[in-house]
Amino acid sequence: MKLQIALDEFDVQEAVSIVEEAHNSIDIIEAGTPFIINYGLSTVTTLRAHFPKKEILADTKIVDGGYAEASATFEAGADYCTVLGLADDFTIKGVVKADRDYGKKAVVDLICVDNLEERCQKVVDLGIDMLAVHTAVDQQAQGRTPLGDLKRIMALDLDVEVEVAGGINKQNVSEYVKLGPSVVVVGGGIAHVEDKASAAKEIKKQLG
Repeated sequence: MKLQIALDEFDVQEAVSIVEEAHNSIDIIEAGTPFIINYGLSTVTTLRAHFPKKEILADTKIVDGGYAEASATFEAGADYCTVLGLADDFTIKGVVKADRDYGKKAVVDLICVDNLEERCQKVVDLGIDMLAVHTAVDQQAQGRTPLGDLKRIMALDLDVEVEVAGGINKQNVSEYVKLGPSVVVVGGGIAHVEDKASAAKEIKKQLG
């Protein structure tokens, strides 16, 4: 089970410093959506230059222009990019084509998707590599967590990797580990604590 760190509201140097502190326990570095919006895809290139042996995910949340936008993330150095499950099937197909052309991976972000079971089966049929179970920050503020959605997705037993994100930290990560996702995503639970290395190490230990 891999540990992914989400970098969202930092400047580029802060993000690099956070990863440098915790990198021994991290498998995937996520350039979060706010991070990319604020500083562009050069963030991905910078992370790739500083951490050449780590996998990098660009959380682009593509909703249109699938092939062109996914290609841009891969050319910047990303190993994964995200496309919204709410996007049109043709957009998702474009992202899948790009990931095949570049030898990378397409991730469907299920944020705000209501018909989870039906949509997951459809996007898997379209050829995506990973499903991202994701509870939005605005939903988290209302007390929602990704645990229920993760249970529904894992029960489908689809032939695809699954990652989970949304308010996960060292106190609650065991609840998610029990369900067996491929990747657990942690943002503030590492990036916002004083001892980032210890937090990442403790979480990674729980992932097994």
